[in-house]
Amino acid sequence: MNALSTAQPRAGHVSLRGLSVDVGPAHARATALHRIDLDVAAGELLCVLGPSGCGKSTLLGAIAGHVSPKDGQLELDGARIDRPHPERGLVFQQHTLFPWKRIVENVAFGLKMQGVDAAARKREAIALLELVGLGGYESHYPAQLSGGMQQRVEIARVLINRPRVLLMDEPFGALDAQTRRHMQTLLLDVLATLQTTVIFVTHDIDEAIFLGDRIVILSRQPARIVDDIQIPLARPRNDDTTLDPAFIDIKRRCLEALREAA
Repeated sequence: MNALSTAQPRAGHVSLRGLSVDVGPAHARATALHRIDLDVAAGELLCVLGPSGCGKSTLLGAIAGHVSPKDGQLELDGARIDRPHPERGLVFQQHTLFPWKRIVENVAFGLKMQGVDAAARKREAIALLELVGLGGYESHYPAQLSGGMQQRVEIARVLINRPRVLLMDEPFGALDAQTRRHMQTLLLDVLATLQTTVIFVTHDIDEAIFLGDRIVILSRQPARIVDDIQIPLARPRNDDTTLDPAFIDIKRRCLEALREAA
């Protein structure tokens, strides 16, 4: 088995202070996020819930540096966020793999852009593919893989840049229930190895509780935080976790907060 590079990302502490974001064309601007204050600790897995269209993806876009705030401050480890950077990796519901490139080339692409030599980037890509359970698939093309496998490649392609923060926008939303649970468990296993901060947007309450160290719930637009819930469930987690009385209590609290938020 190939060993992953020992180079580790810096801490990954995200801080938002008074963040407000407007969206829409100039003649019809609307406030998506209103004075959001939020801290995400280094290595924390934060899940974000809220009504459809409330601004969850806008929040990720602002942290990624793709969406400019109207007011407020965004910082990563004390440095201002003002543009996109590989240290803040994005994973979407639909993969963005290059269909004409083999899997190993897709994963290694970020290192190629950094000028890493071919042998080193291939070695690192193969190690990450093994970490996400795709050892032996290096020479396949994306179209030869299932949807869940494609998402594993997408996650590996983002992680090869060793981001301080992994931003995930409903990455498992298009998968069937069985594959989705497998991907959730895989993500937790990968993060146990890499210790990357994660901000994970989802509509699925069970998914948020199963994955998260913490959940924040946004109101409808203009979105503000209406609840902030710590998840006391032990790790590692499995299907039995969903039967824990604490899991059920947290789900009840989330449902109540979402009703109020909507």
